[in-house]
Amino acid sequence: MFHSFTENKLLIILLLILCSSVILLSPRPSEAARTFARKECLDCHKKFADKYLGMKDVHAVVKEKRCEDCHLRHGVVPKLLLKETGNALCFKCHNNVKTALTKPNVHTALKTGKCTLCHNPHASNGSHLLKAEGNEICFQCHKKDDYQKKFVHGVLAKQGCKACHYSHSSDEKFLLASAEPKLCLGCHDSGKTGFKKAHGNYPVETKRCTICHTPHSSDQAKLLRGSTHNPVASGGCDGCHDAVTSAKPFAVTRKGSALCYQCHDEKGLKGDGNIIHAPFKGGDCISCHNPHTSDYPRLLAADGNKLCFGCHKNKAAAMAYPHAAVGKGKGCLSCHTHHAAKNRGLLSAKDAELCYPCHARTKDAMKNKTVHPPFAGGECSSCHNPHGSNMPGMFKDRMDNICYGCHPEAETRFKKSYTHRPVADGTCTSCHKAHSSDEGKLLKASGAKLCSQCHGDLMKESVGGSNHMPFNSGECLTCHDTHGSNTAGMLVKKQDLLCMECHIDLKKGLVEAKSKHQPLLAGDCTKCHSPHKSSLNKLLLAQAPDLCLTCHKSLKEKIGKEKVHSPAAKDCQQCHKPHFAPYRALTGQPVQELCAQCHDTGDAAFNKGHLGIAAADMNCMTCHTPHASQDPKFFKETIHAPFAARSCDECHIVGKQ
Repeated sequence: MFHSFTENKLLIILLLILCSSVILLSPRPSEAARTFARKECLDCHKKFADKYLGMKDVHAVVKEKRCEDCHLRHGVVPKLLLKETGNALCFKCHNNVKTALTKPNVHTALKTGKCTLCHNPHASNGSHLLKAEGNEICFQCHKKDDYQKKFVHGVLAKQGCKACHYSHSSDEKFLLASAEPKLCLGCHDSGKTGFKKAHGNYPVETKRCTICHTPHSSDQAKLLRGSTHNPVASGGCDGCHDAVTSAKPFAVTRKGSALCYQCHDEKGLKGDGNIIHAPFKGGDCISCHNPHTSDYPRLLAADGNKLCFGCHKNKAAAMAYPHAAVGKGKGCLSCHTHHAAKNRGLLSAKDAELCYPCHARTKDAMKNKTVHPPFAGGECSSCHNPHGSNMPGMFKDRMDNICYGCHPEAETRFKKSYTHRPVADGTCTSCHKAHSSDEGKLLKASGAKLCSQCHGDLMKESVGGSNHMPFNSGECLTCHDTHGSNTAGMLVKKQDLLCMECHIDLKKGLVEAKSKHQPLLAGDCTKCHSPHKSSLNKLLLAQAPDLCLTCHKSLKEKIGKEKVHSPAAKDCQQCHKPHFAPYRALTGQPVQELCAQCHDTGDAAFNKGHLGIAAADMNCMTCHTPHASQDPKFFKETIHAPFAARSCDECHIVGKQ
């Protein structure tokens, strides 16, 4: 009975908990009405709906509001997010177009993943979602004028491009629906009398129509190409070909140029030229000319330079510095003739005479005093590439390499350990003129004027200071080599030898001197002197003692910490000579005499301080340091104890005064 009561009690508790949960989890009346409805894209993109939904052809996914078939939702931040890039998105539905990619010839827009070049992805007033109707869609990429000349192909005018071309891909070139002549014969009945008469009864239905005709439009009747061979224009095919009744009606009556010379005067074409164009010489006229019709003047097989580049492929490369005559106007024919010439390379004039009509100012350079021999000889191509170059000035190579071609000995003479920057960079024209000059050696200017072009600031005279005489006179080459040297500073010889040539007194003094300044011995005059100019006297780089302390670093440190001897603080040359001296340590006098200049050796205090010992019997340097000391009387750091106690007589016999 107890168990039954307990079970009933538990059951009641569970029912109460369940009811409470239902009450608590049930929405309140105010919350029950709150729901989150999913907004459609067009609820926000109303302008889109207004623009596209009323058009003639609406993309199915747009019409059915299935925007998310192509786009990802972007929320409140406006951003176009496609599910796939390029044509991959289109191919999810248009698998038949994807298959078109397997054909040998595919429309460029399709091949490059740009369906939207032709189609609007949402809607269009044209069929198939095209951005424009008919031929206009093609004219977005293809130049319209080429298809609307005086005489337009009838099928193009009536049915448009799609009459002959497929939209996406084809097994034939140019996306043609079928190959020539089958495509043409679909409209043109080769059995009709008019067709046969127009073609001189030759069986042209077995040949490509575009040999003579342009497929779209032409300024010539019968859609003949712009330049038409007279026999073709007059229907006189038998002027070149065998009779229409022969077994091989398209065979020519004569071989090679012999056929052409029936109408064209060989001598007239050749003129007085004895250098013959290879195709012309070999009788291969059709390597340059089309025998029937051409889109280019004189029945040429290609336009302008493209014809020449067909054989001369090495001339077709783009150059950083192209010859203007090659890229503009008549192109190759600006300088060359077609068939024959008196000059090498089929040039229409000899050497420089060909260049001068365009470069008249350059010709005037012949009037200068010094003329570059190649220029004087009219050999422009010895330095310049006549077609173009990747080097400035259309040079055939780096300028120095060209110069060394004629001056081979100069390369080893110029390239040294220290080479003039223009020489190292190969820019000879920094100093020399390429064609001529009124200065010797083709220099742009003489003396210092030439150097000042690069070293303008250096060449300015130092007012109130000192200027090196050769530098001041503009005689740079007294000290420097023009091109290069194995001595620092591009000097013509070692510094000491160079300086001694002018400063003879130093050279003589060094022979007898007992002490010599280390920079002078090392031939390093520029340790102390500027080679060009200075704001100080004697071309010094700094005032004493700062100049001296740049080398004597330990002394500089000592002077900074200790009491400084007055001459050392002011002017080193009060005691020392700058280059050499008859006494040690570059002193110009014996130490006693040197010190006596400042210290009165006859003074009672001096005598007392030196225990009455005569100055002539002493060496000041034995006890004193000459530059700086921690001791107020400049005694050396280590002092003999009896000396410190002034008890000299403990060691010395001191004579009486």
